Amino acid sequence: MRLRLAGAVLLSAAAYYVYLPLPKGVCEPWKLMLLDALFRSVMQASDVAHTLGVCYRLDLLKSVVNWVEVIDARSCAAVHVSDITLGGVHTRVFKPKGGNALKRGVLYFHGGGWALGSARMRSYDSLCRKMAEDLDSVIMSVDYRLAPAAVFPDQYLDSLAASRAFLSAETLQRYGIDPERVCVSGDSAGGNLAAAVAQELSSDETLPVQFKLQALIYPVLQTLDFHTSSYQQNQAVPILYRAYMARFWLEYLGADTSLAPVLLANNHSSLDQPDIDAHTRSKIDWATLVPVEIRKNYKKVVKETGSPGVLGEVPHLMDVRAAPLLAEQSILGKTPKAYVMTCEFDVLRDDGLMYVRRLRDAGIQVTSDHYDDGFHGCMVFAYLPLKSSVGQRSMDNYIQWLDQNL
Repeated sequence: MRLRLAGAVLLSAAAYYVYLPLPKGVCEPWKLMLLDALFRSVMQASDVAHTLGVCYRLDLLKSVVNWVEVIDARSCAAVHVSDITLGGVHTRVFKPKGGNALKRGVLYFHGGGWALGSARMRSYDSLCRKMAEDLDSVIMSVDYRLAPAAVFPDQYLDSLAASRAFLSAETLQRYGIDPERVCVSGDSAGGNLAAAVAQELSSDETLPVQFKLQALIYPVLQTLDFHTSSYQQNQAVPILYRAYMARFWLEYLGADTSLAPVLLANNHSSLDQPDIDAHTRSKIDWATLVPVEIRKNYKKVVKETGSPGVLGEVPHLMDVRAAPLLAEQSILGKTPKAYVMTCEFDVLRDDGLMYVRRLRDAGIQVTSDHYDDGFHGCMVFAYLPLKSSVGQRSMDNYIQWLDQNL
């Protein structure tokens, strides 16, 4: 009897911890709750270890993710997998066996807030392996350096170096890649890097080969407004909470994470900040750039006065290489044809939708693929035991778009 009672208490406690009220419409909410409980547990343990001085919070988090997910390069009957150095950056290569002699090529940047993740993770390995097989394409997944050991612009420079090496005649010839059929892609923070690389290289007229496509999966693209309609609507929706995103930004930019409340209050982008003019604000004006049916009735949060000196302390908040949404129209107009995936229940939804609008205004052909039941990270989680149907659908549609356009 006592054993049953103890079991019931433990089960009730576990259910209480796992249960999280979610918005109506989220795909398979109990799977998302379980996934969030796992991620939240590791995040909280990392915070405790950091507070006790055991280790830096990101180090423990990174160790757990690597222990669970990182796998060796293993070839299979259809795809040869190898680890190489591309432009001085560790990269995992997936090359189909057989098929066309000259193949399409995709350079991929993983997500993880510029601090977590790896090309060697099981989820990214599986995604790239499927892409290689389904598309008969060479996929190169880049392992750029991570925070806190590396901070901006290290991740960006690694991505740029790998991109230049990927587009080089030597690499294209070695791996049998068609120079007319190359794409840069990434998810979340990797989508940020892919967008930044596409902007930089498309303006480099000395390059004999250019990316023909950019495919961005729920990308993070701006730092100035943490009260977009999607940040407001989804601030407490897993797995990317609004507060987490502010911390990831500060880690990436090498800033003190104690500034997170300043960012979350939009005090860093208040109207009394002399470095942010009306032209800059127009680039992140979600009330104009995001369709009304998606932004709903949320109101803008703009502070008259804020925290002086924040932009001086963290100048990269306005660096276009870190925040590609701040690019000028003349730069956007040179970038390649685009695919942008967004999810309704994602704080980064409006970042992607604003970029869609600005790219189109610059004359770029864009496919906007929005999932009304999607959440942040859903495509990568298509391979986990808790995979969701929206993860599978989004991955299939992403690969289908590449097949039709690359």
